[in-house]
Amino acid sequence: QVQLVESGGGSVQPGGSLRLSCAASESIFSTSIMAWYRQAPGKQRELVAATTSAGSTNYADSVKARFTISRDNAKNTVYLQMNSLKPEDTAVYYCNAAGFGRYGQAYAYWGQGTQVTVSS
Repeated sequence: QVQLVESGGGSVQPGGSLRLSCAASESIFSTSIMAWYRQAPGKQRELVAATTSAGSTNYADSVKARFTISRDNAKNTVYLQMNSLKPEDTAVYYCNAAGFGRYGQAYAYWGQGTQVTVSS
């Protein structure tokens, strides 16, 4: 059973920092594109940042230079370091693992989500 377990959400004042973690099943982590998405109330879920198994990264324009995605292959964990947080970063953040299985079948798994609230 593939599982993505997130942690690290919470409440912070504008300008503060948080680090999200997502631990994945060993069976998929090494070959998956790992990503963080977020969904604010009344809005569609959007991609925040992604990293490939080779370490390439991609960011939404709204978080560039503030957020950093990284992965620790030894721990099967992906992180999202969020600095200079703004109220508009308030959302539920979801971890995602996507890729292709042994027989070429596409897969995508989601974590349960973790709330991030930025407010003074």
